[in-house]
Amino acid sequence: MGIITNIAVQPNSRERFRVTIQKENGEIDVITVDQDVLLQFRLKKGMEIDENALQEIVYADQVKKTYNQALYFLSHRMRSEREVTDHLRKKGASDDVIAEVLDKLRENKYVDDREFAFAYVRTQKQTTAKGPYVIRKELEKFGVAEEWIEQSLAIYSFDEQVETAKSLYEKAKKQRAKQSLRQWKYQIEQLLYRKGFPQEVIDQVLLSKRDEKEEQEWEALEYQGRKAHRRYEKYDSPMYEQKMKQALYRKGFPLEMIEQFLSKLKEEQEH
Repeated sequence: MGIITNIAVQPNSRERFRVTIQKENGEIDVITVDQDVLLQFRLKKGMEIDENALQEIVYADQVKKTYNQALYFLSHRMRSEREVTDHLRKKGASDDVIAEVLDKLRENKYVDDREFAFAYVRTQKQTTAKGPYVIRKELEKFGVAEEWIEQSLAIYSFDEQVETAKSLYEKAKKQRAKQSLRQWKYQIEQLLYRKGFPQEVIDQVLLSKRDEKEEQEWEALEYQGRKAHRRYEKYDSPMYEQKMKQALYRKGFPLEMIEQFLSKLKEEQEH
């Protein structure tokens, strides 16, 4: 048992109060509490406090302090429940306190994993070039339930995915070296796969760019073929043709096109 002998505002925070308690054995105990806790327990000078009541006050203040930490964390952007939980644990809050804080946050609509998932998908599809598989993995890391992940990803339509994947294709094309269609197709497929797009989206992008790729294929063959020609022109036929075909085939060009290119080179040399 103890008696409150003094209550004073904390110098560094007008929302927290310093409560001095004198115990029966003469010892002095000092605690600090939030103003809401002060009002909740109607603390005042001369009030008797037993040990159980003191523990309740201290616990209530921990909940209030942790709740304020959660609100500050949430003030920067929307967060998932797992993010809030991990943050509060790092701050030293116990699991019991965190559970109570999360209940209050849910009640006040400050955390809602379903709304978080929908907002996250909308933001990612509008501001990034991520496919749905990458976004799914990110939502899983945030601890969002599978049900909310499925529902939120449904707003990322197939057509939107194709358009985003096409923008990545166009960006990659500007940096493309003179490659064969086979090499380029493998490279762009790997890029779009890493970005999280499903195979049907990748196939649609490649199909829509088919005519463009066939034209680029011949340009690439011209570039690689003339490089190989300069390297092997010192050889007599048929060694020259063998080395040319091997070099260009390794670059990914089909034999039919290689034959056409070699015929073209031969015609140029004859004239």
